[in-house]
Amino acid sequence: MAKPIYIFSNGELSRRDNTIWLNREDGTRQAIPVEAITDLHAFGEVKVNKRFLEFLTASGIALHFFNHYGYYDGSYYPRTRLNSGYMILRQAEHYLDERKRIFLARSFVQASIQNALRNLQYYRRRGRDLDAEIAELDGYLEGMKEAKDIAALMGYEGRSRTVYYATFNKIVEAEGFAFTAREIRPPSNPINALISFGNSLLYVAALSEIYRTQLDPRIGYLHSSNERSFSLNLDIADVFKPILVDRVIFSVINKRQISEKDFAEEMGGVYLNDRGRQEFLKAFEEKLQESYRHRGLQRSVSYRYSLRLECYKLYRHFIGEEEYRGFVSDW
Repeated sequence: MAKPIYIFSNGELSRRDNTIWLNREDGTRQAIPVEAITDLHAFGEVKVNKRFLEFLTASGIALHFFNHYGYYDGSYYPRTRLNSGYMILRQAEHYLDERKRIFLARSFVQASIQNALRNLQYYRRRGRDLDAEIAELDGYLEGMKEAKDIAALMGYEGRSRTVYYATFNKIVEAEGFAFTAREIRPPSNPINALISFGNSLLYVAALSEIYRTQLDPRIGYLHSSNERSFSLNLDIADVFKPILVDRVIFSVINKRQISEKDFAEEMGGVYLNDRGRQEFLKAFEEKLQESYRHRGLQRSVSYRYSLRLECYKLYRHFIGEEEYRGFVSDW
């Protein structure tokens, strides 16, 4: 079964016949059959040449680059085979028409808050005192129905996240993971480092699934389409953050898979070290591969495939076949 491949070593990527080779700086080599790969994620310093990129193009494999701190830098993606001029026009229409754009942006925020509520309700059933926060998020869900523009929606999203993130201290049980407020540049504590790293991974996972459909990732709705390269993946990722990032964070901390030793202070911030990144990646990939019973399809699907299903739902919305509703977890 094909899957994403994560590369932490420094070295060079090359092609021989139908196999990708990672030639590490320490002299060791790793063979990766092309049929086993969906995407390559380079966290180490890797060299590639034109011939190798041509091979990726022919094989339909993306190469994603991450910086020294483990955050997404950019991608080499083969020319898209599913490009559709018609779909680009429909996406642009839904962006330029304020009413249509507000509908989609509200749908993304609504699903995101509902999924955050699912997490809080789960931990309330396990004895956490979360009544006040749940009531506040319920209030934001009602209030956002009256939002008239994107700025107002972003305001509801921001306030709901502030309330939601404040509950992490009630959910996380391990010492050394106190959390005060969300800080991004740079992350000031381990929880912020985990959120930033997890969100970065989810942005790339959503981008990879968009590229496997006819949608254009450059046209987003809650996140404006501007000088930023991609924005639709950010919209889709917002829906799934509570499920695919936050649940992994709670799990790796509460199960002691990640501890204070897996972080390092650098340039005024706190970041996961190599071991920490690999442990989190392992748990994140396991979450993406986890299956659940899909109510609409009446069969089991993985969370990774749910990202693509979200793209298909948007496609049907754009062509007027079915109104979009963001994914909301059953628990």
